[in-house]
Amino acid sequence: MSVSMQKMWISIIAMVLMALAMLTIYISRFKLNKGFLKIVTALTAWAFMIIGGLLMLFVVLSGPTY
Repeated sequence: MSVSMQKMWISIIAMVLMALAMLTIYISRFKLNKGFLKIVTALTAWAFMIIGGLLMLFVVLSGPTY
């Protein structure tokens, strides 16, 4: 697999993680009552967003592929 294809898959994974973060934070804020599960889903959303952001930062800062 070429470097370009690897970067493509990494960026798709990052986008999926960010979409999962949006979904879990929505569930945490609007669908769950106060409790342990609300905190767990919010922390999961933060983890998804941080990991997705770091992956996207890697793809952007690693430069072009030829």
